[in-house]
Amino acid sequence: MTDLVVRRLLIDLQTPLPRHWCGGGTFRTAFFNALSMSFPVGEQFFIDSVRNGHKALSAEEQARRQREVQGFIGQEATHRRIHALFNAHLEKQGLVNAWAPRAESRVKLLEGLDPRHPLAITAANEHFTAILAEWLLRHPALFGDAQPRLKTLWLWHSAEESEHKSTAFELYQALGGTQEWRVKWMRRVTFFFLTDTLRQTLNNLRRDGTLWRWATWKDAASFLFGPTGLVRQTFKPWRAYFKPDFHPDQQQSDLSQRWLQANSAQYTVAGARPN
Repeated sequence: MTDLVVRRLLIDLQTPLPRHWCGGGTFRTAFFNALSMSFPVGEQFFIDSVRNGHKALSAEEQARRQREVQGFIGQEATHRRIHALFNAHLEKQGLVNAWAPRAESRVKLLEGLDPRHPLAITAANEHFTAILAEWLLRHPALFGDAQPRLKTLWLWHSAEESEHKSTAFELYQALGGTQEWRVKWMRRVTFFFLTDTLRQTLNNLRRDGTLWRWATWKDAASFLFGPTGLVRQTFKPWRAYFKPDFHPDQQQSDLSQRWLQANSAQYTVAGARPN
């Protein structure tokens, strides 16, 4: 079982965002903005999937997993709220969130399904966020001279994604979810996650007026395929999910806890008493 706590981030999200906030890079800014646009709908789906999966367990298993599930829901609810505030600034910049309505339509198609299916979808998405989080924590320099508050936001989110990456996966297993369906849903999630991310990133660049600039695609090449690039660094961890004996903890590291310990002044723990 994973001991999950809910943290309240102590950063300013009222001040408007710089247009190219991620180290001045147009592509990487558009990419992270695209991910943020997906989070409020996605996080709510993950919350609902884990909550419904937990309810489907035996009373004994529910009691055993209660604390972890509550921590997972609390963390994801906080991410949903923070990124809604972040996204409000993007809307004021003229960016249009086309990803969220598509995601909402797909969520409606899953209503009434066996709770193991939403859990398998959640576990697959959590794997994506976990390997992205690990990559960000390992290479924080990619944020360049981004404002500390924004760098803190993304690394805090990354640290918590690493913390709770096993929750949905283990609930799926506890409910008797099969390897066959786990892999099927990962294939489908991979297709939609990659195409949706690309579509929203390109949409953001088009509305920003930087889609056809040489500097944008130079930034993209470095960000995706450079020595520490996203695609080069995350392909093997993504592929590991298809192994029959895969478990998220096989890709465990101490980067999450190290970041949380080093940056404890940036958040408070919900329910903790002040010193």
